[in-house]
Amino acid sequence: MKQDFINFPLQVIFKPFDSFWDLKYENKGKLKVVYTLIFLTILAIILQKKYAGFLVNYSDPRTLNSIMDIVTVILPFLLWCVANWSITTLMGGEGKFLEIVKATGYSLTPIILVYLPMTFISRFMAEEEIAFYYLLISIASLWFIWLLFIGIMTVHQYTVLKTIITIGLTIIVMGIIVFLGALVLSMVQQIYDFIYNVYREMLFRT
Repeated sequence: MKQDFINFPLQVIFKPFDSFWDLKYENKGKLKVVYTLIFLTILAIILQKKYAGFLVNYSDPRTLNSIMDIVTVILPFLLWCVANWSITTLMGGEGKFLEIVKATGYSLTPIILVYLPMTFISRFMAEEEIAFYYLLISIASLWFIWLLFIGIMTVHQYTVLKTIITIGLTIIVMGIIVFLGALVLSMVQQIYDFIYNVYREMLFRT
């Protein structure tokens, strides 16, 4: 249990090449850990918006919405995994869908390790120390991107250049999926409105 939830995520952030290789070929990554990491990421973002010190917190308490915070983590996560799997299937990638999910999930570890303690520390920071807060938050974000890059490159067995191209195409496909999803929702809304108006018209005429 400790190996799954503590040791391996820490190994991923410090030895990413070996860890993602083990994830792919030694079945080291576990979905239950990925789900936990996603939950902790959502928790870290919610706590940051709600409890970060006033010097670094620009969120309006009246507009905070935990449901939206959940959606803004889970939806991009799922879009990334689906889009990357779709692209790499066409580009000879060796990674399976679950391997993409695991690599992406474990890459979230730096976000959790930095955001949670910094939210607490920020409540006691002086104005001169704000730069330190933003520096660590930026490092966590860049660390996440670096781990995600290595994870995608390893699970698909790509070169650096092909990984960069694949990530770019993945982002484009994510945008296309969002556009098509919005288009479908708009069409469904219009069909619903049409049927509802016809129904009301029939009621008025009878």
